[in-house]
Amino acid sequence: MTQIGNGNARHRVDLPDGTELEISWAATTDAGLRREVNEDSYVAQAPIFAVADGMGGHAAGDFASAAVVTRLAEHGGKPLMGTPEIDQSLRLAVQDMGRGAGVTDEGSGTTVTGAALGAISDEPAWIVFNIGDSRVYRLVGGVLEQLTVDHSIVQELVDAGQITREEADTHPHSNVITRAVGFHEAPIPDYRAIAIEEGMRLLICSDGLTKELTAYGIRHFLMANRKADAAARQLVEAALGNGGRDNVTVIVVDVLKVARPSGARHSAGGGDLH
Repeated sequence: MTQIGNGNARHRVDLPDGTELEISWAATTDAGLRREVNEDSYVAQAPIFAVADGMGGHAAGDFASAAVVTRLAEHGGKPLMGTPEIDQSLRLAVQDMGRGAGVTDEGSGTTVTGAALGAISDEPAWIVFNIGDSRVYRLVGGVLEQLTVDHSIVQELVDAGQITREEADTHPHSNVITRAVGFHEAPIPDYRAIAIEEGMRLLICSDGLTKELTAYGIRHFLMANRKADAAARQLVEAALGNGGRDNVTVIVVDVLKVARPSGARHSAGGGDLH
């Protein structure tokens, strides 16, 4: 388990276009009630917020997740981070895994999901990315939306109409993912650009949370706690209370203020990046 960064009650970011942002965030992780080792890692250090859930055995999984967040954290302190920087960080992390102690012949791997402060056509945006089945959610105006799509066997079955979303939660292959960082594969994240809106909240989490809480439960705790640190803490406590079958990691990021320069255009949309 590697933790880079922690909470920040108020952080100001001055973007190149003159937009002034104020954000706050909190992060927490727990091994859960059934696992001896916490193979999750996270980075919570503007402009990058990401969770990695390691696989491949205790030593290898822990090393893989640490490699990813350590490379992403090299961009900490910059005002912005784009897809080229994320891609490069993931490629370097795979190289690091190949040199790592504790890596078996089967290899090591990790999921990764997160959001980076970036810009699309000079417009400030969250660059949301994922590989695997960790997730990013957005809460705006009381509406919770899952921004990422799981790379998993059960998600493919849901997409094909063979099982329902409810059946997926209890499916025997719910742990089988179809894309990861590592295992001698080129890391290929899905990307999505999301407009930065004042009052929005992002949740970045490993599947240790979503195994134990429904979307309704996640929304409840995000709505019930005004402060990011309280929301993150209660989400983890709820996951443990519901069984804590896996490592659980949560990052909550709040956009407190968006002050755009006079005359700046604003697009409230979002879309996929290719």
